[in-house]
Amino acid sequence: MKNKKIPLRTCIVTKENLPKSELLRIVRTPDGDIEVDETGKLNGRGAYIKKDLGVLESLQRSKLLEKKLECKIPDGVYEQIKNIIEK
Repeated sequence: MKNKKIPLRTCIVTKENLPKSELLRIVRTPDGDIEVDETGKLNGRGAYIKKDLGVLESLQRSKLLEKKLECKIPDGVYEQIKNIIEK
């Protein structure tokens, strides 16, 4: 029996290669909106972060997400990410 390939993505904070299921994707849509993509299928420029509150704190301090998505990130997006991680 053939094993199914598990897609790996890199966390922008920790630089770890992890399965997509362990990461959260944040997307800048073509309209310029920032959305948290739980399905992994939204169009736009995306960045992956590990589902961990420590990683989220580091992300906010370093403003790395703003650099990767090349736009200003509203505070509401960070709150939305925090709520998803805490589920």
